Amino acid sequence: MGEAIGQVLPMAVGVAISPMPIVAAVLMLVSARARSNGPAFIVGWLFGLAVVGAICLLIADPAGASEDDGPATWVSWLKILLGALLLLVALREWRGRPRGDEEPAAPKWMAAIAAFNPVKAVGAGVFLSALNPKNLLLAVAAAAAIAATGISGGEQALAYAVFALIGTIGVAAPVVIFFALGDRAPRLLGSLRAWMEHNNAVIMAVLLLVIGAKLIGDGIAGL
Repeated sequence: MGEAIGQVLPMAVGVAISPMPIVAAVLMLVSARARSNGPAFIVGWLFGLAVVGAICLLIADPAGASEDDGPATWVSWLKILLGALLLLVALREWRGRPRGDEEPAAPKWMAAIAAFNPVKAVGAGVFLSALNPKNLLLAVAAAAAIAATGISGGEQALAYAVFALIGTIGVAAPVVIFFALGDRAPRLLGSLRAWMEHNNAVIMAVLLLVIGAKLIGDGIAGL
């Protein structure tokens, strides 16, 4: 199982460093329902990652993701494909980065976060973890890497749980800050939000470039 966890650590960090979902978490923590919406968002985020992982692992096991001498050939090709897609997303993020003093455009849905109730906060967590293209690609890659190690179903589930928990650190951090610092939290969270919004594109481009290149390299090595 250690090999599986080692394989997914880079992908888990990639999920954890998600500037826009972190900004969304901060916005929920400055709303009227902060104490309920913040934890609800984390629950939705974990649930979304869990669903993607469960589906991928259930598909990968009967498809024969592992062979006696390592990952199956289709897993190596899948890693190459996912790596290439991540590189394309990285290129799009880099080309869309703000230049100079230009202010980055915030997604329109963020304006509605202040009016969210806990149910909508859970839905937002699911959407941003499971349906976000970057996170979806990384979760699929993590599940494929775990299945390719050939460990038992229970160990696969545990390895993916480690991936999901590490991938939740980024969005959970603002919630922890909110409850731990009390009245001092809004100022720190406001600074975090501003920095994440302005640097989102560059952070994502560099991160996806590194992880995409790693996946392509792993895929080529497995062929």
